Amino acid sequence: MSAGFSPASRLDLTQTHGTAANLDNAFSPSSLQTAISRTRDFLLHRQHTDGHWVAELEGDTILESEYILLLAFLGQGQSTRAKEAAAYLLSHQSEDGSWGNFPGGPIDVSAAAKAYLALKITGHDPSLPVMQKARAAILNAGGVERVNSFTRFYLAMLGLIPYDLCPAVPPELILIPDWSPFNIYEMSAWSRTIVIPLSLLWAYQPKTQLPPEHHIDELYASLEKQLPRQIQGVNTAGDTGSWNWSRFFQRVDQALKSVEGWGIKPLRSVAVKRCEQWILERLEDSDGLGAIFPPIIWTIIGMRCLGYKDDSPVIQSQLAELEKLVIRDDVTGEVRLQPCLSPVWDSAITVIALRDAGVPATHPQMRKGIEWLLSQEIRTKGDWSRARPDVEPGGWCFEYRNKFYPDFDDTAMVVIALSRCLPEDLHGPWSLNWHQEGPADHATLSGTATASKTAVQQVEAAQPLLSAMRRGMDWLVAMQSRNGGWGAFDVDNTREVFTKVPFADHNAMIDPSSADITARILEAFAGVTSERDMPCMLKSLKYIWSDQCDDGAWFGRWGVNYLYGTWQVIQGLTRFGISPQDSRLQRGAAWLIAKQQPCGGWGETPATYDDPSLRGTGTPTASQTAWAILGLVSAGHADSEAVRRGVLFLIDTQQADGGWNEPEFTGTGFPRVFYLRYHYYRIYFPLMALSRYQTAISAAGNA
Repeated sequence: MSAGFSPASRLDLTQTHGTAANLDNAFSPSSLQTAISRTRDFLLHRQHTDGHWVAELEGDTILESEYILLLAFLGQGQSTRAKEAAAYLLSHQSEDGSWGNFPGGPIDVSAAAKAYLALKITGHDPSLPVMQKARAAILNAGGVERVNSFTRFYLAMLGLIPYDLCPAVPPELILIPDWSPFNIYEMSAWSRTIVIPLSLLWAYQPKTQLPPEHHIDELYASLEKQLPRQIQGVNTAGDTGSWNWSRFFQRVDQALKSVEGWGIKPLRSVAVKRCEQWILERLEDSDGLGAIFPPIIWTIIGMRCLGYKDDSPVIQSQLAELEKLVIRDDVTGEVRLQPCLSPVWDSAITVIALRDAGVPATHPQMRKGIEWLLSQEIRTKGDWSRARPDVEPGGWCFEYRNKFYPDFDDTAMVVIALSRCLPEDLHGPWSLNWHQEGPADHATLSGTATASKTAVQQVEAAQPLLSAMRRGMDWLVAMQSRNGGWGAFDVDNTREVFTKVPFADHNAMIDPSSADITARILEAFAGVTSERDMPCMLKSLKYIWSDQCDDGAWFGRWGVNYLYGTWQVIQGLTRFGISPQDSRLQRGAAWLIAKQQPCGGWGETPATYDDPSLRGTGTPTASQTAWAILGLVSAGHADSEAVRRGVLFLIDTQQADGGWNEPEFTGTGFPRVFYLRYHYYRIYFPLMALSRYQTAISAAGNA
């Protein structure tokens, strides 16, 4: 349920920022304020009763397809729920009959093949026009022979191919010691949570045999009607020469299969038991293993392999977590699934956007939002502590419960949100100054108050924020990688060789540093300390400068794509204290201006991850336009024609409820493989952009 925002508690912010100056005749200060107020109220109306915000997180149709394939494995392929998910698949089929990994994108053979199979399982006759179009699209793209490794596992467990055509994922991987360069903790956190339960599938090779009418022989492009033994995917790109890592691991894969075929598995029972214990431990205080869709699916399958019954507490708990990701449209009767839930991320950004829009930190709804964020801090050690065992926990995860996997991006965003909500006083702002001096780090809160009693009360009230921010910053500093940057979950998770193993074609086996997260962490530093010459900060600056592209842009790992990366770097570094006039930042700003479209907006397609020459091009969206405006305002271009045109684009395209229409995917899961549509990106980022523009213009007019 959402908390109501009664008319009596509405804020009159008309005069908050003064009179906007230097606007052309395209829009008035009042129209700008109206747009801000609408979006501000949109968010305030949608706060949940406990204080948090969360919107739908949308992925591509592999979620619905794999859900149906799981149901088929469980003997429920003809269930009402499976057919409801199939209806969603049909409604999202492209005009050419295919399914891609983002709207308007090219066919993804794995996504299309799984959708076709799911539709057959749920009773769709292959002679139907929609099925014929799908089959033609798949064959034109090379046939089912082109599917990735994870799709092969689904085909194997449904009896459509032998397990020998899947990459070997032996459970003995879990026994490899930490000192080895190939241990599981050198994989990315999300890959780790997939590989361990998947290894149980490999060990037991269960099978639910589909009836002949559900087979997909018609999807083979070759006469042999058999998948090639070698899997081609994004992980093999760039391999050249007569010897390479991909070929090496393919040979290892075949050797493992041969050894297992001879019955030589001396450590199998020990490894299986360790995998079981590992999974059960990480299910505690978590919304499923890793709190994301794929590990939850593989956990259900893996635990069934171990003999857990469908009515056992473990299986039932994971089915319940999967159910939390299900959204049923009562109008269409369709069922869709989210890859995970995003309450911490949505709540932190919403708090920042509302503060930008002038909502006081003392407002009851803001206080509730902060209290909820504070309640989500993770104070226990997780997988990250294998590399940093002596570091005090103090981070935030993306989801509601995921205690083993706090991440650096959410932690930085929460720290920024908390820093924006320190005590307010009529006689001046309060500021936090965090100092890191080895183990004796501390924080100082300074400011002015009308009376000593007031000051004491405000400091006491701020104590929970200060403590949480201090722990968060200490944890982030401790998790910095050697190159000066930050990844998402782990430190120095950069062992490139892992990207060449046969089951690495989801393009996410490692978790290297990225400029967008690193710049956001510098922005978080700016909110808690006035120091700028700490070694960790200087290293991170060096990393960010080295990552700039020749044309001035920065790659965006977690948002699409160069618009996201360039905005976050410019904003993060200027907030940190780098001059907006720095030539490198101005090159980034010039790139943003050059990519503005005739309508005044900005847009960029996820196809830029495959073809960087497309960067800065694509259908204009509200979220990406907001990122460009935020970057340009941070770079000192608030009064430019480009920014005014961007603001006008947002005002003109705003809907009556304060939101924007944005079907495009502007979030990134795994580049080249999986993209996301955050349903609040079209809300809180435009609110930030309009509000910060208004503030900047007001400041310039009053200077």
